[in-house]
Amino acid sequence: MGEAVHGEMVVKRDLKAVAEVRRFVRLVLGGWDVDDFVPCLIASELVTNAIRYATTADDEVIFRIGRTGDGAVWVEVQDSTCDMPRIESADVNGESGRGLFVVERFTRCWGARPLAGDVGKVVFAVLNS
Repeated sequence: MGEAVHGEMVVKRDLKAVAEVRRFVRLVLGGWDVDDFVPCLIASELVTNAIRYATTADDEVIFRIGRTGDGAVWVEVQDSTCDMPRIESADVNGESGRGLFVVERFTRCWGARPLAGDVGKVVFAVLNS
């Protein structure tokens, strides 16, 4: 996002690690006087997607959080697959498929960019300030 990283962590390939990411978000936001509900929600969705769909046994997921020049919070998740995320229709009774819909609704913008050398991608979101 062109801004300095204010926090970064390597995430274990285990869905239980999503709770660790939320704790990390709360820790980083603690000094910024920013409500942590939406940042924790967005971080959870992006990290869960990376763990579920974008990693293999030896891959790392990296979570980063920071602030833009106007004070908005941004988060990004780096993984090792080149498959770009997209919003899909969710089954009314399904238990998954709504994550990126939630991300789209609660952020100023979101997107994904490939890493050089086809070694993965970064999925990012900027939250309203």
